[in-house]
Amino acid sequence: MSQRSEQFPLGASIRVEDLQSFPYEFLARLRESEPVSWIPALGAWLVTSRDLAIEVMRDAEAFTVDDPRFSTAAVIGQSMLSLDGDEHSRHRRAFAAPFRPALVRDKYEAVIWNLAKERVASLAGDGSAELRTALAAPMAVDSITTFLGLSDVDPSQVLDWYGKFSDAIVGVTLGEDVPTSGRAALDQLYERVAASVEAGTSEFLNTLRDDAILRSDEVVAATAVVMFGAIETSEGMTANVLWHLLTHSEILAQVQADRSLLSSAIEESLRLEPAAAVIDRYATADTQLGDVMIPERDLVTVSLLGANRDPSVFPDPDTYDITRPNHRQHVTFVQGPHGCLGVHLARLETTAALTAVLDQLPDLQLDPAQSTAPEGLIFRKPAAVTARW
Repeated sequence: MSQRSEQFPLGASIRVEDLQSFPYEFLARLRESEPVSWIPALGAWLVTSRDLAIEVMRDAEAFTVDDPRFSTAAVIGQSMLSLDGDEHSRHRRAFAAPFRPALVRDKYEAVIWNLAKERVASLAGDGSAELRTALAAPMAVDSITTFLGLSDVDPSQVLDWYGKFSDAIVGVTLGEDVPTSGRAALDQLYERVAASVEAGTSEFLNTLRDDAILRSDEVVAATAVVMFGAIETSEGMTANVLWHLLTHSEILAQVQADRSLLSSAIEESLRLEPAAAVIDRYATADTQLGDVMIPERDLVTVSLLGANRDPSVFPDPDTYDITRPNHRQHVTFVQGPHGCLGVHLARLETTAALTAVLDQLPDLQLDPAQSTAPEGLIFRKPAAVTARW
């Protein structure tokens, strides 16, 4: 047994599969006895307490994303997700203005509400549907392609690209090479975005090009990252809220009767099951984190799922409680310089989708035989949320 494994025996016992389906007990035990623990199965330090998670996220000088091992960069290329310092600021600045809350509300709110109503209306006569693939996923694609001005893209093609990116990122995190399918999907997306940039058919992409903040190749890479992140965040977020409401019928009834509770239902779901369960950073030097000295260049993985269930901040943390007064203290959208740009768009999409479901699908209930709980090492959502009405 290595010295690290002797120092962190609980971490040494953790398997990858322990962190995939029902990791809550394992994360709780780690948080209690080894809040920063070496996990040989991940080849990383795993941070599970909220205060230390926030410390890592906010300190980009000590814990950086700018490392060739960073999984998203390995699959998609350099972008604001994989850069720090001045280069990160330059890339992020190009996208900051379009994602401003007021602009998202004024320019896209009516469009997204209409997309949600139309999607749910197309399902209403069926009496049942698997809502992750029939609603959450296509809503995410419709919304981000509309936002980017790529509305003529086939949603099924976008979802195919996205699935291959997601699989490739998980594989790279586990030490695998980027598969050929992932590179081919990225090439196809690049060609599609590059064509829109060249043709000038997207107002959003035209602005990025004309402002000359990013080079043309950087516009393509950044758009791929924004599209991927938006689909992952929104699909998982919507699917997880549907799962939580449908598995808590009494809360579903409360929200149905009082729509002012929907925002709290969404935030509590975000706390319990973040669509992205972990984020990676790399130590830029030997750095003290809690009681542990992290060696330079070591991988540090922050468990957002673990941080969101820290009982020192969220009493009875495994309970879905929409009356929880501090549920917005979750860290699902990340803190620090890499906080999620699309948080306002994501909340708008999920609110619109859930409202349309509650408005148009009466007597809604879960089909438990055709549904599964959220799972995933990195990206967490149910494989299926099947409902009847």
